[in-house]
Amino acid sequence: MSEIREARLQKANLLASKGFTSYAESFKVSHPTKFLIQKFDYLENGQEEDFRVSVAGRVMAKRVMGKIAFFTISDQEGEIQLYLDKRVINYNSENQKLLSFDDIKELVDIGDWIGVYGTIKKTVKGELSIKVEKWEMLSKSLQPLPDKWHGLTDIEKRYRQRYLDLVVNPQTKNVFKIRAKCISFIRKWLDNRNFLEIETPILQSEAGGAEARPFITHHNTLDIPLYLRIATELHLKRMVVGGFEKVYELGRIFRNEGISTKHNPEFTSVEIYQAFSNYVDMMDLTEELIRDIVADACGSLVINYQNKEIDFSKPWLRISMKDIVKKYTGIDFDSFRGDFELAKEAAKSINVEFSTKVNTMGRLLNEVFEQKVESELKEPTFVIDYPVEISPLARPHIDNKEMVQRFELFIVGRELANAFSELIDPVDQRERMQLQQSMRDAGDFEAHRIDEDFLNALEIGMPPTGGLGIGIDRLIMLITNSPSIRDVIPFPLLKPEITSNKNEKIPLNEVK
Repeated sequence: MSEIREARLQKANLLASKGFTSYAESFKVSHPTKFLIQKFDYLENGQEEDFRVSVAGRVMAKRVMGKIAFFTISDQEGEIQLYLDKRVINYNSENQKLLSFDDIKELVDIGDWIGVYGTIKKTVKGELSIKVEKWEMLSKSLQPLPDKWHGLTDIEKRYRQRYLDLVVNPQTKNVFKIRAKCISFIRKWLDNRNFLEIETPILQSEAGGAEARPFITHHNTLDIPLYLRIATELHLKRMVVGGFEKVYELGRIFRNEGISTKHNPEFTSVEIYQAFSNYVDMMDLTEELIRDIVADACGSLVINYQNKEIDFSKPWLRISMKDIVKKYTGIDFDSFRGDFELAKEAAKSINVEFSTKVNTMGRLLNEVFEQKVESELKEPTFVIDYPVEISPLARPHIDNKEMVQRFELFIVGRELANAFSELIDPVDQRERMQLQQSMRDAGDFEAHRIDEDFLNALEIGMPPTGGLGIGIDRLIMLITNSPSIRDVIPFPLLKPEITSNKNEKIPLNEVK
């Protein structure tokens, strides 16, 4: 590798000795490659068009055959061939004191960025090309790209060096194009329905809105601990209290949790709140929004995910947690009539494992669901009516105070959305937060703290409201047929590579 780098550095120096830079200040591009390929598709083999263009891209392939050469360059939109004729390039080189044919042949390597000026030509073999009249070096690549036939196959290297992954794997670039378009689509979809995007703080004095362990940091001037947000919920609901009836935020969330194919500690979500609605309204909104996203991104409501066909056009099942647990396990939690020990024995009989934290009927129900049912839900399924113990911010169910008006959407065995009729009773909310605080004091670091300012906001008065959160990364996984969340996050968090300073610790005075 060092020998290749040294050879390329020598080429950069040779360019400098000729009076040319290896790192240009700018280059005016007239057209992207995709536009040219589509516009001139009608040309016959061997036909030329006197249409002048300037195009820039990374050199991905080169073939030199005497006085003729063929390069392939790649830009954001695709690839196009360069047709280089020594007589044409040298004529311009001699008259305008530009780089010559021999210069491009000898000094340009695969991986370099170059800019070219020329006209359009379709070769006798039918390859649309730019007939180059002159060229410029835009950026000299000092390191070689991976072998084009094998690509970048090391999965971890693809994540660590995403820039290299994007260069050599077109599918990766397509994933992030789709991601960007989906995020833009969501914003437009909500904006068109009169939702307002509100920016809430990432640094918070109290981390709330979800059962999750936060990342902790420190503000030097104020000399106080701060937390990276684990949800946008409590601040968006403050906006509803203040009179905004339809709000949302699409942005980053941070949770100090494990890493897996479904979890990254830093992820993207959209949270949506609509006054004068409940969780049934939010189910309708969720179904309509996700269907529209899938249709726009995929051109169909039937997609293939990891060899499993998912049909978004069918009516989405809506079923209570108790009923779906009974359907898949045979256990009827209503039959226990509050006998927790009997329910525990039934759960153990189907090999459900649980800790001492599972100390109520509702928590046990949820544990059975997560371990034995969740992975079975392949088609879009709304699981509704959750236990109150695991839903401290949700409104009690009308018919059963042990349950709340909450749903989660599951597709291919993964939670994709979480929503509920918001709890707007400040007395009930305080009691639930006090219970959460006692759990936290007992060592449960995912439990809520008491947020006095939020409770004060509720006492000012919040209208009936439906709230919804959708995991953007998991949605993009579905749409792009990606098996891991790290495939759809440009720069996922990874364990640091082993280095000489692996045991170096950041001094506490630097943390503060």
